[in-house]
Amino acid sequence: MQITWTQERVERLAQLFAEGLPTAEIGRRLGLTKNAVIGRLYRNSMTRREPTLKVQPRRNVFEFAGPSCLWPFGHPDDANFHFCGARPEPGKPYCPEHAAIAYIRPKESNAA
Repeated sequence: MQITWTQERVERLAQLFAEGLPTAEIGRRLGLTKNAVIGRLYRNSMTRREPTLKVQPRRNVFEFAGPSCLWPFGHPDDANFHFCGARPEPGKPYCPEHAAIAYIRPKESNAA
């Protein structure tokens, strides 16, 4: 398959590339493969675009002043979401009250 790169086609390629379209979309619009578009861009020494940074989801940020119980109250998306904040048991993330809920010992089996 012979691809003819006319001056008009090269100009259209440059225009679409400058608009920030992905090479696959440029190829679809020009009736070419993505690899044909990439090859021509390389041969024409067109600068590569920096990949766009993906927007990270917003997360709630909590400031902790020292060790505190991390038992959550509410849903993280709620405006009044918070952690317990009481003094945790040594070596655990929860206060004694919430550690009793979080760490339940398995029942012993009565099989002999």
